[in-house]
Amino acid sequence: MKTEWLDDLSDSGLQRAVQLLQAGECVAVPTETVYGLAADARNAAAVRAIFAAKGRPANHPLIVHLASAEQLPQWAASVPAEAWQLAQAFWPGPLTLLLPKAADVPEEVTGGLPSIGLRVPAHPLLQALLRQLGSGVAAPSANPYKALSPTSAAQVMAGLDGRIAAVLDGGACEFGLESTIVDLTQPEQGIRILRAGPISRIAIEQVLGQPVEVPQQHNEAVPGNVQAHYQPRTPLKLYSSDELAERIKDGVGDDTALLLWSPRLIGLACGRERALILPDNAPAFAQTLYQTLHEADQLGYRQLWLEQPPGTEDWLAVNDRLSRAASQ
Repeated sequence: MKTEWLDDLSDSGLQRAVQLLQAGECVAVPTETVYGLAADARNAAAVRAIFAAKGRPANHPLIVHLASAEQLPQWAASVPAEAWQLAQAFWPGPLTLLLPKAADVPEEVTGGLPSIGLRVPAHPLLQALLRQLGSGVAAPSANPYKALSPTSAAQVMAGLDGRIAAVLDGGACEFGLESTIVDLTQPEQGIRILRAGPISRIAIEQVLGQPVEVPQQHNEAVPGNVQAHYQPRTPLKLYSSDELAERIKDGVGDDTALLLWSPRLIGLACGRERALILPDNAPAFAQTLYQTLHEADQLGYRQLWLEQPPGTEDWLAVNDRLSRAASQ
């Protein structure tokens, strides 16, 4: 299969992407979080093609992307008041709502589960595509299973060229990490964040006016909730700032690249070691994390040593992705 590269410089790229989706093909599309591998969520065969292209287990649920919140009743069996509150506050944007699925949603989309993840993305190109398509698209990250999520069209092509029909180039992603997932399947029993992301617990609590739980561990099957995920090809190890400082002082081998964020370690490594620099604030770190790991993969080192960010709540999404990226 030849994968088409469609740009956003004219309407022809968008029209071609819509045409391919209507024909049951898979197309990688830009979102504000990461690039997604999209297929018409009403077409069970097209959704199965997503799993085939990624090499992803078919019992893993997918998020369905919609043009507007008004479409929620078409996909969810019930929509509680809390869902409408969060949709009004954060959509379009990087928030996924987990709701009871409507009876006519294909089982392939939900992995056979009774719930469905729904969100309205903010990327203008994907918004235009969804409006023209007139349906929702199921769209996990556009990468081989467990590999790094792509934040550019070039990264999509590096992982899936020849395995999907096309990639729609919408530029670099704004947030760089996957959406926050909020469980609203039983709001009367409490509301939980099942995947940390750009929308924080505090922001959600401010909208709802009630506590929101962020369990350290849970057994719910939601996108991204596998132990080893978001992984570069080069083995990644995480070290605290103090641990990595000692290793730098002792000398780092030529087969190792450092990924650093603190001024102290950047200064310690300056002129002595090969280092890639990450921002020292959580939003900017998140936005550049996957891009930096993609770049590190191209350098030919045997291993990557990354300075672990702080453990405060504003770094929760970043540390979640890093723990999975470094899992053996």
